[in-house]
Amino acid sequence: MLDRFRYTHSVVKHFPTVISKLKPSVFSESNTKLISNSGLAAISINSSVNSQTMVKYLNQEEAINVDLELFNEYKFSVDQLMELAGLSCATAIFHCYKSKPRKNVLICCGPGNNGGDGLVCARHLKLFGFNPAVYYPKRTDKELYHNLTYQCTNMNITFLDVLPNEKDINSNYDVVVDAVFGFSFRPPVRPEFEKLLDTLNKISISLCSIDIPSGWHVETGPPANGLKPELLISLTAPKKCAEFFQGKYHYLGGRFVPPKLGEKYDLRLPEYPGTECVVELKR
Repeated sequence: MLDRFRYTHSVVKHFPTVISKLKPSVFSESNTKLISNSGLAAISINSSVNSQTMVKYLNQEEAINVDLELFNEYKFSVDQLMELAGLSCATAIFHCYKSKPRKNVLICCGPGNNGGDGLVCARHLKLFGFNPAVYYPKRTDKELYHNLTYQCTNMNITFLDVLPNEKDINSNYDVVVDAVFGFSFRPPVRPEFEKLLDTLNKISISLCSIDIPSGWHVETGPPANGLKPELLISLTAPKKCAEFFQGKYHYLGGRFVPPKLGEKYDLRLPEYPGTECVVELKR
């Protein structure tokens, strides 16, 4: 499968005007309590809580631990979670870009689990009526990834041997999916992926990032001239880098978190509508 701030708003008797003018960044360093003279009204401000969705944003250690518990405590398999994640990504892309006339999508996959999510996403996008193509320059030599690749080729999904330049991408595709690096990424970007991220940074069409924008630090966010995706699909729970996301759409995917795990990490996940596997997060 960044420190923008979220806080709960409440009216304090003697400070309504002051509170309404304070920006979230004022409270970004720590939890703060403002108590009225009566001692009864209070605001509790938590730097990891979204002001509207109340969902918690995870640091890298928390994200790793949640994944480990899903595997070890709750007995999910890697391919099971990857299938759920990839389906969530394809569903979010469908919601945002179903009106595109050609529905041509280029999916750029990295060598790890994020790339596996991208391969699953490609397969579901094909089933959703899109025309996906995959650029997968450094393939993982494991049975799971061989199987995911085979499933895509068996559905006549094209794999590109060479990354098109930004001009050709803009001409031939409507959407690009960034499935290169996930939350375990630590800067700097390895040389073999520098050209890929540089190209994704130059395109003018819609860019979608899976879980975190590739090249971003999972906690502190984008580097200078980092990717600026239009759609971010956070998986399981948003990571702290998502606090710096300024794009048009932010979706949460992965409707599989056991309630006990959510309670343990105080994830405060939003309610998913109906039978949806994704939910849009509002700023």
